[in-house]
Amino acid sequence: MFTRWLKRHWQRLGAEVNLNQLNSLVEDKDMLAENLENWAQQERQVGIQEGEKLGIVKTVRNLLKLGVLSDEQVAEATGLALDEVAELRIEGKR
Repeated sequence: MFTRWLKRHWQRLGAEVNLNQLNSLVEDKDMLAENLENWAQQERQVGIQEGEKLGIVKTVRNLLKLGVLSDEQVAEATGLALDEVAELRIEGKR
């Protein structure tokens, strides 16, 4: 919208403007905005995944503290790998 106004304004003033360069700048701006949005979306997704992982680890630690379930049962219930559950059990004993 601003670009159209700018083009019309320059044309009315009779200024010799290289509209191709202006179009190129607008396209570059749009591309940068799209790249920024994609980057932000990827970072949000990474944050969500990290948060989910932290929640699972916290749940595993709580289940292990209860001492009712085996490592296999905890792994099955949480979706965490058995070796990760075993590692968290060892960490909890320290």
